[in-house]
Amino acid sequence: MLRGLLNLLWFVLGGLVMGLGWWLAGLVAALTIVGIPWARACFVIGNFSFWPFGREAVSRRDLTGHGDLGTGPLGLVGNVLWFLLAGWWLAIGHLGSALACFVTIVGIPFGLQHIKLALIALAPIGLAVVPIERSRELSR
Repeated sequence: MLRGLLNLLWFVLGGLVMGLGWWLAGLVAALTIVGIPWARACFVIGNFSFWPFGREAVSRRDLTGHGDLGTGPLGLVGNVLWFLLAGWWLAIGHLGSALACFVTIVGIPFGLQHIKLALIALAPIGLAVVPIERSRELSR
């Protein structure tokens, strides 16, 4: 119940804007046929940005137990290209939103979510979004 309330407050008080930012980046990436892998990542992280409480981004290698294109050397190259072209813009947006949230004590959980999303914005290729319970199982 608390997660639902936090997600609703998040969505109304800023999550919508950042989620749409991710979707816009995904749309621009999809317009260039070469950018489709980045577009997919943008839409996944955009959905995560809309409703972040109760979910976490984890490496697909940790999730599946084996590597794939996004978790190997090509994923590294993809993340470097992503960072140079769009990642730092989204990270700056999340950091600015985090600073605005940290002004109040009530906003601290929202600011922490923005920082988490800013780190994801720097290198989203090779990540999967899972429920937090699944993430805790992986860390054991």
